[in-house]
Amino acid sequence: MNENKQLPGNQPQQQPQQPSALSTIFHALGTVSKWAIAGALLFILLVCAVVYFTIRTVTATGADIEVDQRIGITPTQIASIKQIGQWEFLSVSDEEMVDTTRNRFFADDELVRIYYGTLRLGIDMNEVKNQWIKKEKDSIIVTLPAIKLLDEQFIDEAQTKAFYESGKWTDKDREAMYQRARQRMRARCLNQQNIKSAEQNASRQFYQLMRSMGFENVSIRFDNK
Repeated sequence: MNENKQLPGNQPQQQPQQPSALSTIFHALGTVSKWAIAGALLFILLVCAVVYFTIRTVTATGADIEVDQRIGITPTQIASIKQIGQWEFLSVSDEEMVDTTRNRFFADDELVRIYYGTLRLGIDMNEVKNQWIKKEKDSIIVTLPAIKLLDEQFIDEAQTKAFYESGKWTDKDREAMYQRARQRMRARCLNQQNIKSAEQNASRQFYQLMRSMGFENVSIRFDNK
């Protein structure tokens, strides 16, 4: 009996299996995903670095600006202070008795009047000079106009009283008495003591004003000093 036996050496060799199209696609997608992930990570790191250095730069710049603002002043701030105009720092009330006599043949005419007034001492911000407020090292130097009488018409004519009157007097006579009273009040109240008191009040109020605007070292001066 002949039996067909296949010897081990005679067995047919198996051909290697070819990868399927689906496996090839998945392999390609895996390679692309790795590159995409690496690119995305690199992009995120780049963005973080840009954000970090931007924040650091802005913070450093902001600190410099803050320091400059503590020792500087803007034109807008200067203009807002000048807009105050007249600024009263001392008010002095006064009264003056003035009399005048006119000689006549039979009897003398006499007129006695009492005048009341309030003299306001202060500064006019419209009179400030160039560079009246400036920076010197770490200080703000403020140079104010000299203290003066803010209103020359300080007599309240509504309160003027005729203390005694005899004879006939004209408006010209009364105007002359008014001017005498004004000159006396002005000379008596616009003295060095009151001027110094007004300067002290001005220095104190301007110092507080500049401190409220954020300035640490403030020096107040006057044009006449």
